[in-house]
Amino acid sequence: MSIDTVLFDADGVIQRPTVDWQATLATFLRPDQSADEFVLDLMTSEGPSLAGKGDFRDAVASVLQRWEVTTPLEQVLALWEQFVAVPEAIDVVQELRAAGVPCHLATNQQAYRREIMNDRRDYGQWFDRSFYSCDLGVAKPEPAYFKTILSAIDQRAASVLFVDDNPDNVAGAREAGLHAEVFHLSSGVPVLRGLLHGYGLPVAADGPEQGQQG
Repeated sequence: MSIDTVLFDADGVIQRPTVDWQATLATFLRPDQSADEFVLDLMTSEGPSLAGKGDFRDAVASVLQRWEVTTPLEQVLALWEQFVAVPEAIDVVQELRAAGVPCHLATNQQAYRREIMNDRRDYGQWFDRSFYSCDLGVAKPEPAYFKTILSAIDQRAASVLFVDDNPDNVAGAREAGLHAEVFHLSSGVPVLRGLLHGYGLPVAADGPEQGQQG
């Protein structure tokens, strides 16, 4: 087995939220309304825009109207900005790239959040290429999402490893022929290092400092 390229998901893999956004969303509701159903409605409404179909802002506005939420739209949308890249995870990506392994971002995002990540925060500096579902017109876990990326980078599926925190997305990648593994930041970046090391990729299993000492 020879892995030539690694695809990294964003949320839960290289970045994490900085607020409890579900709890915050619940504060926008009346006491008699179900927070779980409200969150589900928002996530469902986001679906089309993840594949580049429809406007995310309009979708959220419709949900707020449906639930009679009086909180301004911009205040609600601001929750989608409350995230931060995890330096230790980015270090892993850079370690691979420095060793000559191409690394690409492969993430489901609507255009609103892609603009934050790509344009405002310059996530592209950390990856060889960035593949946002809203630009591709198809979203994970559809195998077509991965096949579109394979075509763009001109790589065989069997030579690519995909890392995501969502088991459904991992299953979709495997259906497309990629190697794929589940990883979530909550398990710690050393687990990510161990996963990559297990595939024979050039990362220090215990972090750069200990790896250099060995």
